[in-house]
Amino acid sequence: MGSRILFFLLFACFCLNGFAQKKQEREFRINKEDFPKEALNSLSSYLQGTKKIRYYQEQDGEKKSFEIKFKKDRLFYSIEFDLNGVLEDVEFVIKPEDVPDASWKTIQEYFSKNFEKSRVKKIQQQYQTNESNQVKVLKDAFQNLLLPYINYEIIITAKDKEGYSTYEVTFDSDGHHVLTRKSVRSKYDHVLFQ
Repeated sequence: MGSRILFFLLFACFCLNGFAQKKQEREFRINKEDFPKEALNSLSSYLQGTKKIRYYQEQDGEKKSFEIKFKKDRLFYSIEFDLNGVLEDVEFVIKPEDVPDASWKTIQEYFSKNFEKSRVKKIQQQYQTNESNQVKVLKDAFQNLLLPYINYEIIITAKDKEGYSTYEVTFDSDGHHVLTRKSVRSKYDHVLFQ
């Protein structure tokens, strides 16, 4: 009997960990001079015709990174680099109708199964990279290509057993759940995600 209870508790902890990972993010604005030069060099051809360029440093637990945000061709981009200027991901804001119908249906089914009510606040199309495919990822993202390796990062306000909360939920290109993080307000009124 005791081993069944232990198994159930371990299983429950494992499931909860996959649903809402704890991770805290904080970002603050920096000057262009403080942004990695390697990162700016890799973006130079893509930054022509951009508006509202902003530079940030982000703290995510123990990990630090740099992020540049701007508007280009009516899309709001967010591009993240590690401390050495190596590209990590490219994201831009999209609307629900920009997500393929089958993927959007799967995403909506996930929300209805896991939350009593939910409302989408923001959707980003995400292109993740590694050191070997940085050039390809930048090219794919700026062409807005729908490829099997992209993700959808969706910020929602949802009702659960504890009331209303804000979540960042990531799905793969087919609309299958990848990760959920719950938001936390910091002392500085930034939105953080656990």
